[in-house]
Amino acid sequence: MARHPYADLPDAAYWRRAVGNIAPEAIDPVAAAPFQIGARTKVAAAGSCFAQHIGRYLKAAGCAYLVTENAHPVMTEAAGAALNYGLYTARTGNIYTARQLLQLMERAYGRFQPKEDLWEESGGVLLDPFRPTIQPGGFNSRREFDIDRVRHFAAVREAFETLDVLVFTLGLTEAWRARRDGAVFPVCPGVSGGRFSAEAHEFVNFGVADVAGDLAAFVKALRAVNPAAKLILTVSPVPLVATAEPRHVLTSTVYSKSVLRVAAEMTVKAFDDIVYFPSYEIVASGFAGDYFAADRRSVTEAGVAHVMRVFADHYLKGASGGGVFADIVRKAARSVTGAVGAEARAAGLEAAFSVMCDEEALDPAFLSGPRAPGAA
Repeated sequence: MARHPYADLPDAAYWRRAVGNIAPEAIDPVAAAPFQIGARTKVAAAGSCFAQHIGRYLKAAGCAYLVTENAHPVMTEAAGAALNYGLYTARTGNIYTARQLLQLMERAYGRFQPKEDLWEESGGVLLDPFRPTIQPGGFNSRREFDIDRVRHFAAVREAFETLDVLVFTLGLTEAWRARRDGAVFPVCPGVSGGRFSAEAHEFVNFGVADVAGDLAAFVKALRAVNPAAKLILTVSPVPLVATAEPRHVLTSTVYSKSVLRVAAEMTVKAFDDIVYFPSYEIVASGFAGDYFAADRRSVTEAGVAHVMRVFADHYLKGASGGGVFADIVRKAARSVTGAVGAEARAAGLEAAFSVMCDEEALDPAFLSGPRAPGAA
């Protein structure tokens, strides 16, 4: 028989061997990890709501999760959590788009100053348009606002300059931006603060070229201040809460995730030390299990555990040999069903299933209705 390119491919290349004949919970779509994370590797996380799971799992397992913006030492742990410290490496809030990530880099280093830089609400309360829900109740004075902004940007710069690996989860292509200078907001003005104006704001739905271009510009800017930085890109499996396009939200969700997946692939091929991790494929494909709750949007604990078990097996040093982190996530993956299992609670992972999500404010009924613990 003649030889051909498919004759000697590994099992992972064949559907029957890698998916069809595998138990759903055992499906592992990572063929190889080009680098690994050691006990002292400083890992930063940013992105959409789903990115919070990665950071919390790493922290719960005692890994070197990088946090550069901490609550004041006099604050209790509960008070710091209420003010959204520790959700991400810096107190950035949700970064749904690649344009937001690039914009954060440019703002932190003083290369971009949005004209719409502050929202004044009733009673004189001030909100940050680019982190509208990061400070519950808002800021009480301009001085308090400015001090927090300076501290925040310093923490962002420290993160970019000292991280070893950044895990960034792409969430959306739809966004709202200021017409005057193109500044992009995490949520439409008027939803969680500010005032919407058709003259001042416009809808944008980024395409593949936009997302890939923004990611490339960000990588170049990051490596200008941290030449050794590595990047793990993921796509959030969480569907859109709402779409501003004149079509069904399911169609917009598939479009958005498809664009993000293609742009991530283009970025991986364009740069060294950048990889794609298939959290989207594990959860949203349906082949590895039904990992959506009754609302068909919230990701269940079992889904998050499957994602993190695969991550541990491939990216954490010693994981395949029974490392502590891998053991925790394997126990969590086995124990969770419809509720957080005993092993997950014992490992301190129960909080990993509760997330902050600015996008959910687009549909108030979603916030007030029944939700699964893993809503993201």
